[in-house]
Amino acid sequence: MKFKPDWFLLGMVAATTLAWAYPAPGASGGWLHPELLTKAGIALIFFLHGVALSFAALKAGTLRWPLHLLVQTSTFLLFPLLGFALNAALGDRVTPELKIGLFYLCALPSTVSSSVAMTAAARGNVAGAVFNATLSSLLGVFLTPLWMAFVLKTSGQAQPLGPVIWDLVRWLVLPLVVGQACRPMLGAWAGRNKRFINLADRGTILLLVYTSFCDSFRTGVWAGHGFGTIGIVLASALGLFALVMTVMASAANALGFAREDKIAAMFCGSKKTLASGVPMAKLIFAGHPGLGMILLPIMIYHPLQLVICGWLAGRWGRRPAD
Repeated sequence: MKFKPDWFLLGMVAATTLAWAYPAPGASGGWLHPELLTKAGIALIFFLHGVALSFAALKAGTLRWPLHLLVQTSTFLLFPLLGFALNAALGDRVTPELKIGLFYLCALPSTVSSSVAMTAAARGNVAGAVFNATLSSLLGVFLTPLWMAFVLKTSGQAQPLGPVIWDLVRWLVLPLVVGQACRPMLGAWAGRNKRFINLADRGTILLLVYTSFCDSFRTGVWAGHGFGTIGIVLASALGLFALVMTVMASAANALGFAREDKIAAMFCGSKKTLASGVPMAKLIFAGHPGLGMILLPIMIYHPLQLVICGWLAGRWGRRPAD
């Protein structure tokens, strides 16, 4: 399979570099007004998700409950338990911000677009992938902050959960509902302009990545951290991904899944979303000076999962017809 550079991944590198070189505009009090820009960007992202969300496609995948249970258990139970184990194993070798980031990676919902696209490329159960990826995103609005509230409380960094949930409802759930309500008027337009919606979605995320790192660089959170930290995160991400993929394959075999369901389970159950992860982090960790470090694990896990799953999808998609 021929490698194609992804402008979004290159954009993440560029946004992080820009935050390092020129943090003032996106830092607290900067002329970009990140406290307003962040919430407006989050609302735009989830409004577009609502407009693009097809409940007809979602309904088609509702019947395979063993598949759904396995995927959601992996996303919101297996991954967090592995996050606890990973942080216990790392101990004091990493900073508190990075430990929060590693667990935040594990608490995030699955991806939507890439899970569905790669399941389709691998000739898996596409309807099941659509259902699970969408359900995961909706559950994550509530389960991810609940997991994070528990972790922050046990680490002595507790914050009131009520305001966080209220912010998530206002800036994630409400725009999603409004977008879905506008779908009868805008659905056809969204179908014709998927490329524009994707560009607006990813461009907004890159802007949020930039503002997320500005405060971290300006306050010196990264002082003394370099390739060693990145190496630890990369090794942790690889280990998590390989372990979850192995568990999902073994569980699917034990449950007697058809090949198509097994593919959907492995792709949906092993992925974590950057598209929702960055906006959610901006709300859950609002004002945290170490937000850049918290986001580092998902920013490394995201391209890693795309590369490996892309290779697997191409390989499985070329298998002989059953």
